[in-house]
Amino acid sequence: MAPPPERVASIMLSWHTLDLVSCTTLQTLWAGYGQICAITARATTDAAAAHLSAVCGVESAATATATAGSTYPLILKLISPPRHKSSSREDEGHLRKMLSYEVEQYFYSDVVPRLGEEIAVAQCLASTRGMEGKDGEEELRGLMATVMVDLRPRFPVAGGKRSALDRVQVCGALEWLGRFHGRSWGLLGGEGGLGGYVLPPLEEVKRRKDRTGMECGNTLWLNGGYTYLATRRKEYASLVEDVDSEWSEAMCVVVERSGMSVAEMAALVLTPCGRPVESYIHGDVKSENLFTTEKGDEVAFFDFQYVGLGLGVCDLAKLFTCSVPIRMLVDDAHEPLPEALAMCDGERRLLERYRQSLLLGQETDRYEWDAFKRHWETALVDWCRFQASWGFWGNTEWLEARVRSILSDREWRDWLHRNVDSRK
Repeated sequence: MAPPPERVASIMLSWHTLDLVSCTTLQTLWAGYGQICAITARATTDAAAAHLSAVCGVESAATATATAGSTYPLILKLISPPRHKSSSREDEGHLRKMLSYEVEQYFYSDVVPRLGEEIAVAQCLASTRGMEGKDGEEELRGLMATVMVDLRPRFPVAGGKRSALDRVQVCGALEWLGRFHGRSWGLLGGEGGLGGYVLPPLEEVKRRKDRTGMECGNTLWLNGGYTYLATRRKEYASLVEDVDSEWSEAMCVVVERSGMSVAEMAALVLTPCGRPVESYIHGDVKSENLFTTEKGDEVAFFDFQYVGLGLGVCDLAKLFTCSVPIRMLVDDAHEPLPEALAMCDGERRLLERYRQSLLLGQETDRYEWDAFKRHWETALVDWCRFQASWGFWGNTEWLEARVRSILSDREWRDWLHRNVDSRK
């Protein structure tokens, strides 16, 4: 039987000479895979207080005066899957979740320290990834647990579930994403190759069985996000058969010129292949996964289960559809949208704001507007394919109208074919 969160937290805090003061469950994870808890830790030595103050980002003057007895707010994310799922090695949904938790743990413990202070992400204090030889290792074996800084004191406003952000929050989110994607260009430059990243769930499990079995992951997803076509073939097959959906014909009919459907071509063009404009992407960008300051101008994202390689516009496609007010995307939100909609000034301004943040400190020709715009359009097509096969939500009419316009653009289709040909 798995130890309760309080026991897990106590063991992991002890590695840093800290005592557990309180542990409160904030939420349970989807389908009973664990829980997220708010914990309060007390330093038992001056050295522990100074270390924890530094990890929590406390101002230097306060760090200098931190002493034993000081308390700090932290978060425990504890993964303990339901017992009946523990042997579901061929269940793609289960495998995706378990691999995603490994990826997230690696991100917090190994990637976040390299991002820099200008990108607000919770710092990791302790992780079961690095518990070998530590007290309590045997008791925690088989669990995945991460203790990280609680960012809510600095970012107290929750984005909300399936809610639209206000204008200031949207701009804050775009700037955070631009900095995150741009910063990861520098991190990717020294890693080389794509061989070590986590493959789609069924492929990854097969690779591990062929090698050393189901070991803990040590890297990020090869393809960030959870909606890309390689892992959504069942949903795509349903869309192919859905003759009542306009998107079945528009997305799924094989084009003789390429021998692929538009959906398959878009997915191929978005698949990471080592292009210099590829970055780490968050993979699940929406209001529910961020906090902001009281003013809303600074944003901190969390929930990095699907972080991996990709084009940053894939993060934007979900953000714009699910969390940006429609009035920021179209010229007149009070008028009915046309069946097909070209890019409006509001959409362009948001994209330009993101791109400015992305290219800050970079050569401006690294990601020219024309290439960026084509990638953006392709990301919208790909995101529409997923929603059409899964269920629409958010700015549905805007997304569908935009994609109708893109699919009817011969220049975009010719560009798509050229890029597909170059990938074959």
